[in-house]
Amino acid sequence: MPDRRSDRSGRSDPLGAQERASADALTVGTAEEVEGAPRGLWSDAWHDLRRNPIFVVSALLILFLVLISLWPSLIASRSPVHCELGRSLEGPSAGHWFGFDTQGCDVYTRTVYGARASIAVGVCATLGVALLGAVVGSLAGFFGGFWDTLLSRVTDVFFGIPMVLGAIVFLSMITLRGIWPVVLVIAALGWPPIARIARGAVITAKQNDYVQAARALGAGNTRLLLRHIMPNAIAPVIVMATIVLGTFIALEATLSFLGVGLRPPTVSWGVDISAASDGMQFRNAPHILLYPAAALSVAVLAFIMLGDAVRDALDPRLR
Repeated sequence: MPDRRSDRSGRSDPLGAQERASADALTVGTAEEVEGAPRGLWSDAWHDLRRNPIFVVSALLILFLVLISLWPSLIASRSPVHCELGRSLEGPSAGHWFGFDTQGCDVYTRTVYGARASIAVGVCATLGVALLGAVVGSLAGFFGGFWDTLLSRVTDVFFGIPMVLGAIVFLSMITLRGIWPVVLVIAALGWPPIARIARGAVITAKQNDYVQAARALGAGNTRLLLRHIMPNAIAPVIVMATIVLGTFIALEATLSFLGVGLRPPTVSWGVDISAASDGMQFRNAPHILLYPAAALSVAVLAFIMLGDAVRDALDPRLR
């Protein structure tokens, strides 16, 4: 039977064209199947977050705040403790955009450097709260019974302590000043909400079939909790931790404003707001209060917006 494919002389080959068309169609179909393959929780969440303008804006703001916290000299050339009393309460000018405070310090420089202490307290306290709350909540939800009752009652005790009032009491009794006492007090009082969320997520996850199958195959409690349950129960903990990070930054400013948190010579937004809280000074030079307060508000809002965006992406009920 003669071969109808083209030879070297360049004649047409219908069979070869059909085979190439079939191969191209198969390749396109395979690529479409791969592209349309189901995504996991985290890849699906990232796919949604990249298209969420709230997430993009808040992430850019947080990235900027983190950069100036680590390297404030990138946008501030002066020292935050270099003051000129002769320029006390001077208003904004070309060389000093935010003016000077009561001590003659450059408000712009102190606002930039103040991000370091405020964000450090918020991030460290959030890490401590997330770790402690996740451990307590996951153990209570996984083992149940006596341990669930005991850990739940301990959580209720700490849950009943007012956050601000408890922090004021404990920090008033501590003579050591600095970032770490504030971080430890906030972490010690702020973990119960995350513990409750982690407990509920673990109780829900451990009832899934894949957990029961792993248990039937001989997996121990540690492997079940760390390899099979926590990866599927950690999402609500991450969402809650992202949201409370902003509130912890605001809490540090509140405690510093009340005189029990960070104190001079530490530079933070709360310290500067406390120093500018005198009514007469605010009326004469409102810039000494407005700029640190605006920076604090932007930071808190950015983290809360980020937490809301992450929650919307990870919660399937909100899709």
